[in-house]
Amino acid sequence: MYQQFNDQFTQSTRQFADTSAQVGRLALENTEAVFGLQLAAIEESVNATFAFWGELAEVRDFDGLKAVWPKGVQIARENVERSIGTGQEVFGRTVKTNEAIAQIAKGQFETVAATVQADAEKVVKAASRKAAR
Repeated sequence: MYQQFNDQFTQSTRQFADTSAQVGRLALENTEAVFGLQLAAIEESVNATFAFWGELAEVRDFDGLKAVWPKGVQIARENVERSIGTGQEVFGRTVKTNEAIAQIAKGQFETVAATVQADAEKVVKAASRKAAR
């Protein structure tokens, strides 16, 4: 009896560890992808902004400022669009990762429910046999 309990406990613990590892791997992969996306967006924005600041530093009169100003507005607009696009992509990836984690959890619950039901049916059959004697 104790051996059966120990075997079930060991199997459950192993299954929990495997599931935890899968969930952790998915979360880590998502975090890496999100970090990479955000870092790339920041890099592009910083490069564009510093390039504009370099051009702006070379302006010596008001006419030069009027010529450079639309480019500055365009860069700011692109930076905002890039930020929003990256945010949407990050959100989408995170939703997909959470869906995958939910599927793993659902599969685990279904497996446990099936195992418990099978064990309960075995107990009922064993009890029926003993009662019939």
